[in-house]
Amino acid sequence: MTALGGGVIRDIVANRVIFSFSNILPGLVVFGVVLISTYFKLYKKNIENNKIFILSDTIGLVSFSISGSIVGIQAGFNIFGVIFLSLITAIGGGMIRDILINEIPFFLNRSFYASVSIIIAIILFFLPLKYLTLFIVFVFGVLLRLYAIKKNFHLPKF
Repeated sequence: MTALGGGVIRDIVANRVIFSFSNILPGLVVFGVVLISTYFKLYKKNIENNKIFILSDTIGLVSFSISGSIVGIQAGFNIFGVIFLSLITAIGGGMIRDILINEIPFFLNRSFYASVSIIIAIILFFLPLKYLTLFIVFVFGVLLRLYAIKKNFHLPKF
């Protein structure tokens, strides 16, 4: 659910053929990730604070935010639709996972996680979708998330 949930929801909302079900590559990637994560779960404890985990999670967050934004822009959505697809692609699978295991979804805590996805969507909505733009936004998103982790950014509590 974590790996494919957000993309499936995105494709349904954007009225697209669900990529995960029409291409074998996502399934193979998920199978590989399941094998690797099973190893970490059995032999390593507390991988959430591992630098490799943080970097790979950051890259995934930014990549999925960008892909969700692109789908929203190509579907002709307004800025709110682009933000929604960016968010649901980036955090939808993890949200479904947390709900299924009866935990509060991760993005609902005060961390600066979903905010990165929102910022990426807003930037991409106003810029042309060129490879250089996407690369710059990707690097910016990764650096922003890593900086937020390093400086322990939190959203204000009301």
